[in-house]
Amino acid sequence: MAVRHCLIKTSPGTVWAVLADGTRYADWVVGTSSSRPIRGRWPQTDAAIGYEVRIGPVGLSNETVVRRCEEGTLLELEAKAGWLGTARIAIELRPWGDDCLVIVDEHPLRGAGGLLHNVGTEAMIQLRHRAMLARLARLCEAEGRSGTRDAADGRDVRTGVGAPGGEHA
Repeated sequence: MAVRHCLIKTSPGTVWAVLADGTRYADWVVGTSSSRPIRGRWPQTDAAIGYEVRIGPVGLSNETVVRRCEEGTLLELEAKAGWLGTARIAIELRPWGDDCLVIVDEHPLRGAGGLLHNVGTEAMIQLRHRAMLARLARLCEAEGRSGTRDAADGRDVRTGVGAPGGEHA
């Protein structure tokens, strides 16, 4: 099971605002080139976003479904990757002083990914998580410095736009 953590130098509310915006999934998830809502209201349970993974000239369409959401603290996702199967990805946010400790826990559930899971694939997941958490940190810290998002609910303090649940300007 691949577990990795990162201390992000902004509030948990700012990090949650990024995670709760399904259109920004491709901004922090390594390997995705675009994302869009496909059903429900992200990040509510059973909501899904579709995304594309590009490998050279080939684009593969996949989806991620919210399996559990505790607003502001926990997001559990099931990422579906065609014949590779599915994976459970849990993202936990913990206040750490003025900052946010983000803990990511991922493991395969079904398909080839689960059958072929070994030390080598675990190492690859760890590398991907390192890059993903670095992207998330850069994005959230820039968001926090810009001061445009309210840490409590993710609304843009200049315009009031951006209801909790992913509808951000």
